[in-house]
Amino acid sequence: MNREKALGMVKEHLTEHRYIHTCGVMETSIELAKRYGADEKKAEIAAIFHDYAKFRDKEEMQTIIVEEKLDQELLLYNSELWHAPVGALLVEREVGIQDEDILNAIRYHTSGKEEMTILDKVIYLADYIEPNRQFPGVEEVRELAKESLDQGLLKALQNTMTFLMKKNQAIYPDTFRFYNGLILNKRR
Repeated sequence: MNREKALGMVKEHLTEHRYIHTCGVMETSIELAKRYGADEKKAEIAAIFHDYAKFRDKEEMQTIIVEEKLDQELLLYNSELWHAPVGALLVEREVGIQDEDILNAIRYHTSGKEEMTILDKVIYLADYIEPNRQFPGVEEVRELAKESLDQGLLKALQNTMTFLMKKNQAIYPDTFRFYNGLILNKRR
């Protein structure tokens, strides 16, 4: 699928602000893919569709999680996590993308998981550091991402988990597993 067609398909599901974000994630993903050896075309497509389900109705997403037997534990955590696994399912069904690498990158772009591929990591980090994002700590993560994909991810995860803890919000177990996996790999 070419870029224009993919962007056209996703644009109808997003607000203008989220579409601009998506374009930023796409460009950042391609850049990170080049730097760290991920497939650039897969990074481009995964980035374009990463927020495909972002604005779906929460009840619809909850129903999909239950009926499609996605991880039921998701329902115990912030609904902001839901659009990633639901999005991967809908991108496969509605858009027709069958590539598991692309679908997994979409599926894990909010939570992470213990064993992430380079493509998974690229999409996760690009979503965090794309140029339109402005929040405390993002510049440091951008700088780290220029030197090391994993160091950028570690800092992004530290920032995210600290933010959630300050708000007394639960942290999805796969996010801890992602963080711990990066730390343990660093020690090897």
